[in-house]
Amino acid sequence: MKKIPLTIAVTGLNNSDNPGPGIPVIRSLRESRHLAVRIIGLSYENLEPGVYMDGMVDMVYAIPYPSLGHETLLSRLAYIHEQEQLDLIIPNFDAELFSFIKISDRLTRMGIRTLLPTQEQFDARLKGKLVEFGERFHIDVPKSLTVFNTDELAQALSEFSYPVVVKGKFYEAYVAQTAEQAHGYFHKLATKWGTPIILQQFIKGQEYNITALGDGKGRLMGAVAMRKTYITATGKGWAGVSIDDENLLDMAREVVTQTRWGGGLELELMKEDSSGNVYLIEINPRFPAWVYLATACGQNHPEMLVRLALGQDVDPQQDYEAGKMFVRYSWDMICDLSRFQEIATTGEVAIRPLELA
Repeated sequence: MKKIPLTIAVTGLNNSDNPGPGIPVIRSLRESRHLAVRIIGLSYENLEPGVYMDGMVDMVYAIPYPSLGHETLLSRLAYIHEQEQLDLIIPNFDAELFSFIKISDRLTRMGIRTLLPTQEQFDARLKGKLVEFGERFHIDVPKSLTVFNTDELAQALSEFSYPVVVKGKFYEAYVAQTAEQAHGYFHKLATKWGTPIILQQFIKGQEYNITALGDGKGRLMGAVAMRKTYITATGKGWAGVSIDDENLLDMAREVVTQTRWGGGLELELMKEDSSGNVYLIEINPRFPAWVYLATACGQNHPEMLVRLALGQDVDPQQDYEAGKMFVRYSWDMICDLSRFQEIATTGEVAIRPLELA
């Protein structure tokens, strides 16, 4: 089979203690049976590990923070497109998706494809609207309240029993055992991500995640369920195992079908110990950092996303291998200071092929 040559830009290169999905997405694309990819890394920070991982990206460009607005982002992407002739962009951060959705039509006119949710779909699954989402689609969701300041926080806490989960606007969640802890986490998250902050009923049970892909027309193209077996202090799955649970997969199918979701997404679920009820606790509007597990299990979601964005006929996948584990680890990479200096001063750096590194 002759592979299609493509130049694909990917964000989310922060493969650290709170890893982004970029590197797992790139690994999946590198293993594609259909695509021959040149990967352009898009980096927000000069020390994102993906900038220094030989064999992952072919070229790296710095891009502006989402807070600088989508017009600034579009201008930078236009420059990168002039240099690289991009075929497609896969954004992998919640915080940047608003900007990419805003400029998706203009990217298309430039010849750059994407497969993204609409603004309405993106807004419907926001953490502060999750209860409304659950009611709309008949999915169990823990009680949640949105707060913008400490006065609202004090009032909202009176409506919960402890422990209570305190969630950031985009990322991070902490379990507070007392009001004092809740206030501390509120200030920590508000300082880092801004407001609002979400309070959510704590569900005692086992955590599950699903990575899924929708075609934007109501079809679930693929879904793989995973049980977290090791969770960090910030709630990140550091190890997990793929499982075959039709009830969980049916929930993914319901969400994608009812919303007509376009692109990757992750469902975070809790199965309550006492009742066995499954609660949807979060919907992340992009591939998760563990998406490479799905590829290893037989469903290459990033490859399928690219083919859908190209307008190819892609068959939905249902089967995958259960019992596959992933375990994350840290690794000290050694590289020349010149690479950091180049990305820091010029905003771009070419990466040598792995065999020459």
